[in-house]
Amino acid sequence: MAKLYFKYGAMGSSKTAQALTTKFNYEERGMRVWLIKPSTDDRDGRDTVKSRIGLFAPCTSIPETMDLFETYTREHGDADVIIADECQFFTERQIDELRRIVDECDIPVLCFGLRTDFLCRLFTGSKRLFETADSISEIKTICSCGSKATVNARLDGNMNVVTEGAQVMIGGNETYIAMCHRCWREKVKKQSTK
Repeated sequence: MAKLYFKYGAMGSSKTAQALTTKFNYEERGMRVWLIKPSTDDRDGRDTVKSRIGLFAPCTSIPETMDLFETYTREHGDADVIIADECQFFTERQIDELRRIVDECDIPVLCFGLRTDFLCRLFTGSKRLFETADSISEIKTICSCGSKATVNARLDGNMNVVTEGAQVMIGGNETYIAMCHRCWREKVKKQSTK
């Protein structure tokens, strides 16, 4: 029986590398993979999933208006598994469509993404996955202090932690750093006293 999986972690926890490794493992066994990501994530090109360590693969870019259930059944129904990167950017409706694929087509869907934004607030796609996924697991990474990192701290050009702005701002190591909540809170507090 297929399941909907949500594998989440902070920035730099190798989520994308694990997604691409999972894709390789399925394909090595002769299975067909439909690799997808939201079109919101255009950092490495709309049609490419790329990890920080250099792994990459072509993917289908999913705009917010795309019906994933319809697209799967019409164009990708031969896939044995769906792997979704950056799933936090999917809409609630799209997560429900992935859930429908699992339930009605008996196809496993593995979603990789962030839990929260730079202010520790759930993304829409992540929230819905927490509500509907069959299996939820954390991919851990560490803060510079050695504690488990849980915050995706957004940085400005001077390496200050940003506490205002739009929820979505695409960026990599130059824009975000994973921190434990204590270090994040202390850095924000220290900046506010300057």
